[in-house]
Amino acid sequence: MKNKIYLTAIASAILLITPLSAWAAAPISPTPTIPTSSPADELVQTGLQQFRAKKFDLAIASWQQALKIYQQQKNHKGAINVLETLAEASKMLGKYDQAIAYLQQLLALAQSLGDRQTEANALGNLGNSYRVIGNYAKALEVQNQGLVIRKELNDQQGEGQVLASLGNIHYDLGNYRIAVNFYQRSLKIAKEVGNVSGIVFLLNSLGAIAGTQEEYPQAIKYYQQSLDNARKIGFREAEGNALNNIGSSYHVQRKYKEAIAYYEQALTVAKEIKNPRLEGAAIGGMGLAYVFLQEYDKALSLQEQSWKIAEQIGDRRLEAMTLSNWGYTLWRSQKYSEAEQKFLTSLNLLESLRSNLSDGDKVSIFDTQLHAFNLLQQIMVAQKKPEAALEIAERGRARAFAELLSRRLSPQQIEPKPKLLIESPRSEDSIRNLDIADIRRIAKQQNAVMVEYSLIADPTFIGQGKLKGEYIKLYIWVVQPSGDIAFREVDLTKLDLAIGDLIADVRSLFNDSGAIAEDPKEVLDKYADLKLLNEILIQPIQDLLPQDENTRVIFLPQGLLFLVPFAALINSQGQFLIEQHTVQIAPAIQVLDLTHQLRQQLQKVNLQATLIVGNPTMPSLGDPPIQLPTLLGAEKEAKAIASLLNTTFLTGDQATKKEVVTKMKSARFIHLATHGLLEEYRKGDIPGAIALAPSSTDDGFLTASEIVTMRLSAEMVVLSACKTGQGLLTGDGVIGLSRSLITAGVPSVVVSLWEVPDDPTALLMTKFYQKFQAEPNKAKAIRQAMLATKAKYPDPLNWAAFTLIGEN
Repeated sequence: MKNKIYLTAIASAILLITPLSAWAAAPISPTPTIPTSSPADELVQTGLQQFRAKKFDLAIASWQQALKIYQQQKNHKGAINVLETLAEASKMLGKYDQAIAYLQQLLALAQSLGDRQTEANALGNLGNSYRVIGNYAKALEVQNQGLVIRKELNDQQGEGQVLASLGNIHYDLGNYRIAVNFYQRSLKIAKEVGNVSGIVFLLNSLGAIAGTQEEYPQAIKYYQQSLDNARKIGFREAEGNALNNIGSSYHVQRKYKEAIAYYEQALTVAKEIKNPRLEGAAIGGMGLAYVFLQEYDKALSLQEQSWKIAEQIGDRRLEAMTLSNWGYTLWRSQKYSEAEQKFLTSLNLLESLRSNLSDGDKVSIFDTQLHAFNLLQQIMVAQKKPEAALEIAERGRARAFAELLSRRLSPQQIEPKPKLLIESPRSEDSIRNLDIADIRRIAKQQNAVMVEYSLIADPTFIGQGKLKGEYIKLYIWVVQPSGDIAFREVDLTKLDLAIGDLIADVRSLFNDSGAIAEDPKEVLDKYADLKLLNEILIQPIQDLLPQDENTRVIFLPQGLLFLVPFAALINSQGQFLIEQHTVQIAPAIQVLDLTHQLRQQLQKVNLQATLIVGNPTMPSLGDPPIQLPTLLGAEKEAKAIASLLNTTFLTGDQATKKEVVTKMKSARFIHLATHGLLEEYRKGDIPGAIALAPSSTDDGFLTASEIVTMRLSAEMVVLSACKTGQGLLTGDGVIGLSRSLITAGVPSVVVSLWEVPDDPTALLMTKFYQKFQAEPNKAKAIRQAMLATKAKYPDPLNWAAFTLIGEN
């Protein structure tokens, strides 16, 4: 069975349509003529007739004229009705920017009148429109404002609609767990109040969620129920959405002809009801299906049509996906230069969708976008442009992390680099992408060999949400301090075992502390898989690595490669990598540059205090709560390090969370020897916690979510605890304790990849500080400490867990 635990997510190129609820919009479809009593009323009726006759510009002009009259007459009810009509008509025509402008006028009018119902309606429609144009931060803001009002008015049906809209936003962001929670709450309300159209909407949305989990029969079941109910009540928009999504479900199962048949039905409905967003999605789906039928000319024509519609209506997500599909088709047709341009434009759009989101939402939506970065790397390599491919590889990793760090630096940045940290006009917190000149500059600045890996997934895989195909290639770039850049490619399809399974097997060895090898030969036999990993990751670039063992090699992994203990990789002569090289890890070259600036910034602070914690009184965990076991070895370790550094340490009841957090803020070096937890204790969006002594005001757990909000000035934090280097694997790197500490202002973090035995850890840490005192080179000190520990405890489980992340 394929191991999917560690797979980095990759997005689909198929757009699923989650519906947009409309609140109290004026009817555009034919309705009985109502008596008119003023010129403005007559203009409204004239506009309706013109709209039905497809004289859209004339209809808009009539309604705008009516609005002016209503405003002059201070006829607020008339003004509200016509603004709702103008907004709804603009949305139907795909002019969402215009719709937003009308809705903002409507919102201001409702607020001035104290009309809470109209205010709630306007907020709901504004939120839906912001979502379509990809302004997710604003969409979330106004929908949540509307939810407060719905509850205040005891408007249960309206509350259900807002919950569904919030679910749609989180679906687009890739927050599927949150989205399904909103959908289920909304469905419960819809059933209670008898909102049949709401139920139709939500069945469609639940089908989309099932598709992201590869539950395609269940997805089709939901879509079919939505389709049947939509047809019963004459709900054409929902009918078209369901048809399109059934087509998508057949598409991902490679049933292309069935998919095209459903797309064509959806397209017919879209044209009949004048829904350009649905029309663009259906045409785009057909275009991608024809790619896999190798009818490239037809596919290209359809993708161009889809792109024009998406561009016209301002739907950036649809436009980006259409451009990606268009580029993919050009790539399959070996039109590499044209494909490159389509993908570059798509990437700009995808990056704009992340503007102003929270860090968690940026990370999540990025995981739905990775396929475009992946494919563009392949296009660059196909054109023999490996350096350009490296720029894209770097652009496609740790972006949210880099933005957090740049914000951390910006208030008092000591070495302004406008070229690197310039703000983009589309986002208040985005940073400029690195180019090759930047990468060469950083390699020289680090005076180290940088090795960047990129896992390339099967480009023919079709999926939805964050699903991805098997890895088929590994790209490796080696950047020398001189600026020379070499590129190597590894074919992963020739492996007997998928690389994800191989890494999982290695991890299982390090998670079994009951089978420690004592004899060096026994060690080599036990860890044969580390030789296989070395053949994949190191052997192809062995000739490019430094001859001098003291020259640092900074590995920049991606996805599941973050779980690889690089120091313990074994070459064909039976030597561990740490015996030949000084090893360091970083999530991205740009993060390296930013942590370097952070280190320079801290030199001006010049703190001197050292905080050492070992074996605090342990907090309790679980239901019923059970106290975590004491760590006498950690106390012994802390005592030895404190003696070495001529300072004191906190232990037992002294090491409360409150006391430790207070001292962390004024410490230059922080060493925490205690329990580290991953998913066992989680509060907030970020996995990871450090066990400290509880007090009357807290439970003793210092979480990664809390750390990320702190402002620290420490030069280095050592987490001498279990699994502190693990976390949630994303396109942004490992989301956990190490990322939180660096974001809080710590340029260098030492963490562990697995549960570490007490005695070897105490030895390793004592040796580390001895070497670091003699020569303040963190990577070199860790290497020497590992070698000293290895001499006494040869099994790498005892010495290879710890890794330096960030600045040396």
